[in-house]
Amino acid sequence: MTTQTAYKILTQEQFQALLAGQFSGAPVDLTDGYIHLSTASQLDETLARHFTGQENLVIAAVPLAALGPALRWEKSRGGQLFPHFYGRLEMRHVSAHRQLRHGADGRALLPA
Repeated sequence: MTTQTAYKILTQEQFQALLAGQFSGAPVDLTDGYIHLSTASQLDETLARHFTGQENLVIAAVPLAALGPALRWEKSRGGQLFPHFYGRLEMRHVSAHRQLRHGADGRALLPA
């Protein structure tokens, strides 16, 4: 894959846990055994499918090179390849983050 950065959508509570070094994954991550990430092109669909109606969400940018061999591209929704991280996500993996906001086109604004 040519994608260099993926994104993790977090509730405010999950983000605070990540900041404190206590984030072990969202409930779906714990169930599936890996941290679910989305590429920029997958992010809006992930938000629509799994986070509709939730407020105070945070998007964390995760440079994929920092994840090493624990990163796997695996088929998921609609046969798309998604980045899955088989490790513990820590703040050292996050290059930027921001509260979820949408641009004029309705798409999520990515952390810079």
